[in-house]
Amino acid sequence: MGEGLFQPLHLLLIVAIALLVFGTSKFAAVGKGLGEGIRNFKSAMKEPEAEKEEAKKEEAKKKEEEQKKV
Repeated sequence: MGEGLFQPLHLLLIVAIALLVFGTSKFAAVGKGLGEGIRNFKSAMKEPEAEKEEAKKEEAKKKEEEQKKV
């Protein structure tokens, strides 16, 4: 195995000990919270892109209206 602090066997042992200490219900709650956090982060990252697209569409509509008036 490779040298380093976190080898696969070490990580497995840490997870097993944490499972024994906290139980499966706490692990499930942590996993659910982590999943929701990741989903919220992804949606927050997509929002600025959607706002930019909406702004571009509004600008295009305004330009069309101005051209129709002239």
